[in-house]
Amino acid sequence: MELLRAHHVSEYPYHRSVGEVLGGFFGGLRDGRIDGVTADDGKVVVPPTEYDPASGRATGDRVTVSDAGSVTTWCWVAEPLPHHLLDRPFAFALIQLDGADTAILHYVDAKSMDAMATGMRVRAVWRAERHGHITDIVAFVPEAEAGGVVPRNTAELDDPEAPVTHVVTPIRLEYDVTAGHAQSAFLRGLVDAKFMGRRCPKCQKVYMPPRGACPTDGVPTEDLVECGQRGVVTTFCIVNVPFRGQQIELPYVCAQILLDGADISFMALIQECPASEVRMGMRVEAVWEEPDRRVPNLESLKYFRPSGEPDASYDSFKEHL
Repeated sequence: MELLRAHHVSEYPYHRSVGEVLGGFFGGLRDGRIDGVTADDGKVVVPPTEYDPASGRATGDRVTVSDAGSVTTWCWVAEPLPHHLLDRPFAFALIQLDGADTAILHYVDAKSMDAMATGMRVRAVWRAERHGHITDIVAFVPEAEAGGVVPRNTAELDDPEAPVTHVVTPIRLEYDVTAGHAQSAFLRGLVDAKFMGRRCPKCQKVYMPPRGACPTDGVPTEDLVECGQRGVVTTFCIVNVPFRGQQIELPYVCAQILLDGADISFMALIQECPASEVRMGMRVEAVWEEPDRRVPNLESLKYFRPSGEPDASYDSFKEHL
């Protein structure tokens, strides 16, 4: 059987609230300066931390350092990726700014790898439109090529002097997945509206979703087992809190479903039922996408709904919580 392979992209904007120390640092970047803080031993930490990395106590006064410094170490990126800030070869470097005792990680926009060297002098290149983010610095360049701080463009900002209270960072991860024999059979089964698990030859447990080896006995699970279309809710949670990218009307229920014929539960949505009526022991049945819309992933399974059967007794599923 040919194994299934797929390319995945996990991407989302990460929203982080910042306190006084980090908010001051990002506010400084917005204003075209770089701020650090003093540690217990008097050293200046840039970028600032809220707590002394050695003592664990709160760090001290804010200190403004230069936007120029020396490269302490670096690596060359010959082929930039789409999410990089520069579309040409560059270096990632740790840069110890004048007045700081620690180094900051950033881009160095050098003409070639031969132009890079440990100890070289570099200076920041600032954006005109700055919002209080580390990307307010476009990159560092060799000091001889740098100009001064670009005046800030505030024409389109509602309140250019408001404190920086949060930052938004785009997160993106691309990766390729090769499903093993067990997972490939399971994924192909979803296209046919089937739940395909695997049985351990020693303890006889049926794992659905399947595992290539039994975690208890450490032996391969070679026998395919088609589990039922119905199962029991072993435990659940009601989602009431909205979040970015939400596509399901609140409130809704995520539940652990123990399918008939399986020995482990898996998570799925419960629909066609008020959230307040979902309960442990409730019998449910699978609702699938139309055949022409099914693909070899869990999007083929729409949700579970109440089957109308009497509830299962607690004793029948208490070992699967």
